[in-house]
Amino acid sequence: MDKVQRMTREYGVVIFSKSTCCLCYAVSILFQDLGVIPYVYEIDHDPQGKEVENALMRMGCNNALLPLVFIGGKLVGSTNEVMSLHLKGSLIQLIKPYMSV
Repeated sequence: MDKVQRMTREYGVVIFSKSTCCLCYAVSILFQDLGVIPYVYEIDHDPQGKEVENALMRMGCNNALLPLVFIGGKLVGSTNEVMSLHLKGSLIQLIKPYMSV
């Protein structure tokens, strides 16, 4: 759990992902297109990935709903929540402090 909390505090936009997940890739590309370089943590590429998955579940996240996106240390949600915010125009306001342009 410490690793998850440290990552979400240290980086503005964190995406917990699996390398084989097309939705994870799409959400990552969305952020890049909006001018944010997210920190993408590939759960399946880290030997401690299972521990991170368990920590996310203890935080109330359902790992079946990858990607899991945190902005400014707060859980935003998965693809549905991110896309809903984007379509409403609210995502830009959340990521503005982390935009590189």
